[in-house]
Amino acid sequence: MARAVPIERLRNIGIVAHIDAGKTTTTERILYYTGRTYKIGEVHEGAATMDWMEQEKERGITITAATTACFWQRNGQKFQINIIDTPGHVDFSVEVVRSMKVLDGIVFIFSAVEGVQPQSEANWRWADRFNVPRIAFINKLDRLGADFYRVFKEIEEKLSIKPVAVQVPVGAEDGFEGVIDLMEMKSVIWLEETLGAKYEIRDIPPEYVQRAQEWREKMVETIVETDDELMERYLEGAEISVQDLRRALRKATIERRLVPVLCGSAFKNKGVQPLLDAVIDYLPSPVDLPPIGGINPSSGQTEERRPLDDEPFCAYAFKVMSDPYAGQLTYIRVFSGSIKAGSYVLNVSKGEKQRVGRLLLMHANTREEIQGVSAGEICAVVGLDAATGDTLADEKHPIILEKLEFPDPVISMAIEPKTKKDQEKLSQVLNKFMKEDPTFRA
Repeated sequence: MARAVPIERLRNIGIVAHIDAGKTTTTERILYYTGRTYKIGEVHEGAATMDWMEQEKERGITITAATTACFWQRNGQKFQINIIDTPGHVDFSVEVVRSMKVLDGIVFIFSAVEGVQPQSEANWRWADRFNVPRIAFINKLDRLGADFYRVFKEIEEKLSIKPVAVQVPVGAEDGFEGVIDLMEMKSVIWLEETLGAKYEIRDIPPEYVQRAQEWREKMVETIVETDDELMERYLEGAEISVQDLRRALRKATIERRLVPVLCGSAFKNKGVQPLLDAVIDYLPSPVDLPPIGGINPSSGQTEERRPLDDEPFCAYAFKVMSDPYAGQLTYIRVFSGSIKAGSYVLNVSKGEKQRVGRLLLMHANTREEIQGVSAGEICAVVGLDAATGDTLADEKHPIILEKLEFPDPVISMAIEPKTKKDQEKLSQVLNKFMKEDPTFRA
């Protein structure tokens, strides 16, 4: 089955943060600079592509996790980035939790003013549980009170991790101009008249040279500590090449030993392109991660599925939603094998053989029909009777993946229909709610 790019050039990432740290604003810039959209959708104007629900537009917040796909050129190669933009509000944390299961990497966004906030800490712990590699982006450096260095220290102390700054800012607050790339030791300055689409690579301003040298030294030391060969060369006084540093940092990030930290201001259109480069450089493709494990329901034995197209088909349903036109949409991540529209799969969780109707590549609430889907990819399926957490597999090679454990409800209330004839409708609606939201009980 033809892929848009080889699986090694595929990235499945989530954008995660506390509410109002700039997740959706950053995602909107990513879509604009990758050519997925032709106009920047602003959250405060209710025009964000990823916040498509009426309630999201009215309130300027993300309520439901939205998926999209875009493409980015890096070193002359085309990469596909599948993005899940998640809510930051604690009330919708289930959207973040169920997305973690299917992500290969996460971009955590922190406000340069507020720093590490409670929901960021909670989401970080969930990412630890799912062993998801991460990079951090310190956003809103144009805001009054923004302090990159304070927030960097907070990330290190509050999250108990080893961050490594690969950039430091040029300017601060309303004087924020761009960033210093500590790998290349050049400054990147964005041209405001181009909405950040164009930027210039310049020499580091003289007043920032000493600070840049100090932070580069810290970066190099932190990276070489994770690689014995590089450490030996470093102690011998040899110069470590940028290529070697990037390779070692990528390995350490995937092993979750280091977290690269970048910075910018998504709202002011500064810092997003290097963030995309970092997603390609440091976050894993599906083949960089261990095979997913599950239980064979027939034998009770543990089995693995590798992210290869010729492996038996295995997918995980991480989200279910109702569509007024298509009926139920089941969002799946394919961990191995491939399927075509019209084929049959086994819903192992229900013990039922089900037909795959249509396959859709989702872009928020719009969709593109596709004929097939392969290992590592994310799509929506029309026609399945599945619930969140169900495993879909090849009928001849059944496997059941670990189900998610969701938080228990904290509020309860009694409701009743106005009339007896509404009883059945109410029951149908409540069942639909329970299918879509695993934290809802009735």
